[in-house]
Amino acid sequence: MQDGFNSTKFGLLVKDVKYALRTQINSTNDLVLVDALQRMGIEHHFQEEIQSILQKEYEQSACFYKYQNHHDISLCFRLLRQEGYHVSADVFKRFKNNDDGTFGLNLSQDDVNGLIGLYEASQLGVEAEELKLLRDQPLKWYTWPMAVLQDPRMSQQRIELAKCISFVYVIDDIFDVYGTIEELTLFTQAVNRWELNAMTDLPEYMRSTYKALYNTINSIGYNVYKIYGQNPTQNLRNTWGNLCNAFLKEAKWFASGVVPSTNEYLKNGVVSSGVGTILVHMFYILGLGVNSNIHLEDISSMSSSGAMILRLWDDLGSAKDENQEGKDGSYIECYMKENKDASIELAREHVIKLIEDEWKKLNKEHLHLMSPSSRSFSKASLNSARMVPLMYSYDDNQSLPILQEYIKSMLYGDLSM
Repeated sequence: MQDGFNSTKFGLLVKDVKYALRTQINSTNDLVLVDALQRMGIEHHFQEEIQSILQKEYEQSACFYKYQNHHDISLCFRLLRQEGYHVSADVFKRFKNNDDGTFGLNLSQDDVNGLIGLYEASQLGVEAEELKLLRDQPLKWYTWPMAVLQDPRMSQQRIELAKCISFVYVIDDIFDVYGTIEELTLFTQAVNRWELNAMTDLPEYMRSTYKALYNTINSIGYNVYKIYGQNPTQNLRNTWGNLCNAFLKEAKWFASGVVPSTNEYLKNGVVSSGVGTILVHMFYILGLGVNSNIHLEDISSMSSSGAMILRLWDDLGSAKDENQEGKDGSYIECYMKENKDASIELAREHVIKLIEDEWKKLNKEHLHLMSPSSRSFSKASLNSARMVPLMYSYDDNQSLPILQEYIKSMLYGDLSM
């Protein structure tokens, strides 16, 4: 035994797993086990068994005939594609709605595994297949809510918040990476209309996002109504309209080569950061504005400072940090245009000073909102700002190694004292 590793015990475990792979009756369990072994990086011990299972799945056209739900078909498709088997993306057509071509997912708790499965399957799409790729951001989608709402009793609130955060990232990708100005204008108009039939005017790849956004936000509003007695859907939908308006303005700046003034950029950037959108949802998810003395306008200053901190921190890096192919603006670029003699170092120092000033404002608002009725919201807002440096600490490979290490430590670390 060396460094806590028992080779004899490991050898016995390998034999047990091999036996399970050879004798498993439930083929879905086979695929789940194969997936787990690959994720742990120990599949090389079971190459023969894994190859046998996947060959059988391929010969039986399992993706088409055996499995019935999003998760199982996505898992089968991904494992076979990874091993070089040609499986047609037509396996997913059965889940598309005939009227609009969107997937039949509503982002409910029951569909979480299916959503993740479809996302992972999309990473193996090839040219001419409709498996549109987004930036690899799920780690952020789920880390934000865990860090912001730390109370173990707030599981449902974290789930609802994760949905909203994921939409901010997805829609940001559509504006920064994929859409033309004409397409983005149509999408923005549809979000501002907030009618389900508005998606018929959209390109097909936008329809699923629009429908999911529409259904999810309406559902969140209705859940708030059931719990707290008020329906905030109108305010929630307004925040998405404002967000898309801000995204569209930035897209038009980039497309036309316009570099706005620093004031104009920050005014729009506070909205396009998405912080205000998320905090409005959190405000209602936490039950504020009903039986409390705090109202939506009372959080505007705290929301603005948090948004400014995120926007400026993001701009200390570059669009390349997030693999946006340069299609994003930067406060530093605007500042250096206004101050032609300024070096990049001076511009960065200026941004850091602005961030420090916003932190002072944020701390002041935090103290003002620490009454019993608004304490949970104020602490959550502060937590979100504290997470910003970690969320934008990209390395040269466009990865977040520090964040990844924290998550591994939190989820898999040794908790023994």
